[in-house]
Amino acid sequence: MRGVGLEVRKKEYEEDVFIEAARRRSKIPTIDTVTATTSPSAKVHANLSAARLYEEAIRRHEGVIGADGQFIAQTGIHTGRSPRDKAFVREAGSEQHIDWSDSNQAISPEAFDALYERVMAYLATRETFSLDCYVGADERYRLPIRVITQFAWHNLFAHNLFITPAEPAAQFTPGFTVIDAAMFQADPQRDGTRSSTFIHVNFERKIILIGGTQYAGEIKKSIFTVMNYLMPLQGVLPMHCSANVGPNGDVAIFFGLSGTGKTTLSADASRPLIGDDEHGWSNDGVFNFEGGCYAKAIHLSQKAEPEIWAASHRFGTVLENVVVDPKTGKLDLDSSALTENTRSAYPIEYIPNIVPGSKAGLPKTIIMLTADAFGVLPPIARLTPEQAMYHFLSGYTAKVAGTELGVTEPVATFSTCFGAPFMVHHPTVYAKLLGERIEKHQVACWLVNTGWSGGAYGVGKRMSIAHTRAMVNAALDGQLANVEFVQEAFFGLAVPKQVPGVPSEVLDARSRWNDPAAYDVAAKRLATLFADNFQRFADQVGPAVTAIAIRP
Repeated sequence: MRGVGLEVRKKEYEEDVFIEAARRRSKIPTIDTVTATTSPSAKVHANLSAARLYEEAIRRHEGVIGADGQFIAQTGIHTGRSPRDKAFVREAGSEQHIDWSDSNQAISPEAFDALYERVMAYLATRETFSLDCYVGADERYRLPIRVITQFAWHNLFAHNLFITPAEPAAQFTPGFTVIDAAMFQADPQRDGTRSSTFIHVNFERKIILIGGTQYAGEIKKSIFTVMNYLMPLQGVLPMHCSANVGPNGDVAIFFGLSGTGKTTLSADASRPLIGDDEHGWSNDGVFNFEGGCYAKAIHLSQKAEPEIWAASHRFGTVLENVVVDPKTGKLDLDSSALTENTRSAYPIEYIPNIVPGSKAGLPKTIIMLTADAFGVLPPIARLTPEQAMYHFLSGYTAKVAGTELGVTEPVATFSTCFGAPFMVHHPTVYAKLLGERIEKHQVACWLVNTGWSGGAYGVGKRMSIAHTRAMVNAALDGQLANVEFVQEAFFGLAVPKQVPGVPSEVLDARSRWNDPAAYDVAAKRLATLFADNFQRFADQVGPAVTAIAIRP
């Protein structure tokens, strides 16, 4: 054991020396200084380690080193995904499976091929970085992928987020290849794109082509999109969720859109983490698609989210658009000067309590998270199987004022299956798979509101993380099995009257408002928005589910 300790200390010392040297060489980048390196004899850097990718990224002025060794990058004008710039090649093999819509737009094979040739010619005179890795912890459904990037830090991001083998395979055949030419700008008139940004998926050629954006999340989510296409064809339900396991092997799934708390609530010291964002549910159990975590960093708290906070203060972690002091390298996690969507990407091993192999058994509990900015939904409610299907297909949360340009008051957002931009098949394909599994395995389902209480955003207050954790833990531990429930009037939800560790008045959303009549108006309005949104599914689900969508 003494030898192991010496090796650990030696590794830590070497990292400290490397970090300090890199920080001295680094400087704050701007959109103008983050440019491609051109060379008459372009070089491909294949399967570099994290430390080597740091060196390359600093050499190319792609970012800076934080005080604790994090790599910090700015992503320019794109601080989030560009869903309107994503498209699929319309070809015979996949055309019948894709739910063509505003989320799933089509491009022709000819347009893709022409843009592909232009991108490859552009990269041919530039240094690039290539990583061979995998998606899917269950070997039966694992997808080998090759990620080729223009930025070294994008390759480091992929190194963190996907499943990277300790040693590269001697023979590696990618099932899909991601080509990310971040600084290449498309010409809409010439290339047939909507803008200079593009995320194009070709299932026939097994290529994802990305350009015109420096936001690394496009790499992660384009691969998730591919898994959402492939997995249902193999009888596996792909899910935009986090998942963990209790002491008795009880698996819990947390569905939720960005900002609802699925990463925070699943990082629990008493429940080992399977993964924080993307999973598959096979006939045998749940498995993580990824090898890392991608947490929101805005207002990250060491007290409330200790595991994520610690992981975000380590060598190897990639931080996107986090404000940093240029002299000390200290982070300002509360600053939204660059964006509200600040991000932390780190290997899952940075969380101390994880499930070995990132796969576990069949779920016993499903938690559906929403951040209701209207202050209407109860903080926790038990769902019937039909209600679970209704809320899964609805995928509700609310944007709050200030998070997007032009948003001045709460706006209801419905993202089918809690991940509409990534769902390639029709939503009912995923809903049917979920419903079958809930029924077959008698899964307990809950709706948890991590949003506002006592009024809408700007009047009420955000739910306490401590209270939400207590409610979630009570649901997972079976503490709510024998408590009394009351039915609220607008959604028919069963709300517990008592939850250990939570004041009883917190549980009644209506009583938290100073004006109960104003609550009734807001609740009726939200229930109507739900019902109107659900009309598109009225003829595609059973009558018991459709009945829930009757306008109040």
